[in-house]
Amino acid sequence: MSNSNDENASGVRLQKVMAAAGVASRRVCEDYITQGRVKVNGKVVTELGTRINPDVDKVTVGGTPIQLDASRVYLALNKPYGVVSSMADENGRGDLSQFVVGYDRVFNVGRLDAETTGLIIMTNDGELAHKLAHPKFGVTKTYVARVEGIVTPATVHKLLSGFELEDGAIKADKAHIVDVSGNESLVEVVLHSGRNRIVRRMFDFVGHPVLGLVRRQFGPIQLGPLKEGRVRELSKIEVGALLKAAEGGVDRAPRPRVKPGKAAPAKNSKRR
Repeated sequence: MSNSNDENASGVRLQKVMAAAGVASRRVCEDYITQGRVKVNGKVVTELGTRINPDVDKVTVGGTPIQLDASRVYLALNKPYGVVSSMADENGRGDLSQFVVGYDRVFNVGRLDAETTGLIIMTNDGELAHKLAHPKFGVTKTYVARVEGIVTPATVHKLLSGFELEDGAIKADKAHIVDVSGNESLVEVVLHSGRNRIVRRMFDFVGHPVLGLVRRQFGPIQLGPLKEGRVRELSKIEVGALLKAAEGGVDRAPRPRVKPGKAAPAKNSKRR
């Protein structure tokens, strides 16, 4: 980062980089800078002549990280039932590649089993994907499970207090009963664990096998009204919230300006 006003100085003017990243117009970005709302590499910057290297320097506005690399892609997919969480399935089953034909080199962040529907984040940002998927970074996922039997508060307490499974101890970050009807219950569970089929195994352990399972939220990103088999690009606000969550920030959902999801191409479409 340089504070020189010299037009020949290395780097690009901070307000120009911010505007190119979609933060706001250059004039508004200048206002953000002079108001002390912008940090570069953790330090407040108020000088309009500041130049940065977008490939190296980290910029935040109001505490929210800004993605300066325009080549990065961030997508939300509502995975349908029966689709495996892979970009190419060796057994010929339906995989995720059919939904992202128009996007180059994106991959899924974590997995959902074939029988689970709901939100999967797709990206070509390997560093972010690692942080989102690894439990040590504490990014939570929210599921709604339809299970057999009448779930009681005592069962919810057991999910929250934890127990031992064959691959180690597990407990829900949050859990509550959404509805009970007949001999079935709807339960919302929040976890930061990404272990294989973990929600199903937890409910099996407490005696309420899962009949249907959907992931409604990943960190700050919500599934919302996105229909099964459709994908949408995350907004700049959502990307910033996702980057913040990956750095240990709060998983607070932004208010996304949701655009209609793109319909998935036919299964015989050419894959990239």
